[in-house]
Amino acid sequence: MAGLWILGLLLAIAALPVLLVYLWFRVHRFPMPSWWFLLSLLAGAFSLLTAALLQWLFSRISGYAGGGFSPRDGMGTFFFTVFIRIALTEETGRALALRILFRIGRSSKGGIPLSRSDSTGRTGAFEETGGFGTLPQAFGAATGLVAGLGFALIESASYGAADIMIALLRAFTAAPLHGACGARIGMGMLGFNAGPYRALWRLLSAVIIHGMYNLMVISPGIPPILPILIAFSALFTAMHVIHRH
Repeated sequence: MAGLWILGLLLAIAALPVLLVYLWFRVHRFPMPSWWFLLSLLAGAFSLLTAALLQWLFSRISGYAGGGFSPRDGMGTFFFTVFIRIALTEETGRALALRILFRIGRSSKGGIPLSRSDSTGRTGAFEETGGFGTLPQAFGAATGLVAGLGFALIESASYGAADIMIALLRAFTAAPLHGACGARIGMGMLGFNAGPYRALWRLLSAVIIHGMYNLMVISPGIPPILPILIAFSALFTAMHVIHRH
């Protein structure tokens, strides 16, 4: 019975950023239906599995067995692990999951649902080349943000199984990082057909931010506040895009 209480507490801590973002959406009346919010969370969980599969395939193809989490393993191996094996595979997995999610949204009746009216009084779906001002960009960022938090929820819960304080720490460090990177991926994947080069740049920027965060977390001698500042700066930028819709 105690194990169930610990599991519940662990999930509650890991889900705290998700709850805060959901309340933020409701307070600012962002036009994201609850069912789309849940689908975005599921897309984030799916992206975690996709990233794990990509890392496994990468290891099989390249013969790279892992390691390299310390500069003592060699700077080349260290940077390769941080930026390619971790950041690139996780952000690519996120991009694939969000691309699938947006295709599902467009194929559903009425397209991706929005409750906000435009200047003509119409409501409903939008096209990636048109829409209601900056709302499509904000909607992509919001969807990616939620997906990133879904990824972080599962990851933090799994890490926290060994130490519940790790889940609490990651809820306020890794979760903002994944949410911020997810927002960039979401904007890119929603508008991929209209601007593939811009989408690739947003993917690259997410990989760079993610890699820099990991680099600072792992590297000895770097103050812990620096990666936290990177994560929250990127998150606030994404939230600004969403807020000004």
